[in-house]
Amino acid sequence: MTRLTGSALRVTVLVGENDTWHRKPLYTEIVHRAHAAGLAGASVFRGIEGFGASSLIHTTRLLSLSEDLPVAVVIVDTEERVRAFLPQLDELVTEGLVVLDPCEVIRYVGREEKNQGEKDTPGKRPL
Repeated sequence: MTRLTGSALRVTVLVGENDTWHRKPLYTEIVHRAHAAGLAGASVFRGIEGFGASSLIHTTRLLSLSEDLPVAVVIVDTEERVRAFLPQLDELVTEGLVVLDPCEVIRYVGREEKNQGEKDTPGKRPL
């Protein structure tokens, strides 16, 4: 498990929901490559409205329903590891925006593996 606290770098990749890489969603390819590169984590967020370099507004509003909503892929890890990953983003992102932000990680904890037969008790979480 990756340990991550203190200074870090956040990369946010803003692309369209319909952007693809070899017939797969582009955001999926970015997440899988980040995982393969051993980065601390990646999350994908679907936007409800936005526009980019094309100046076309994409929205979920009923009267102007878009099928190509904005998608943000957010990755956080050490600056060294994020910067080592950037060449892969150069290859993948032909249209979109890639933003780097310094950040501070306060807490980064994964789920513990449960013993066989152990179930979650509502309201109680292991420390």
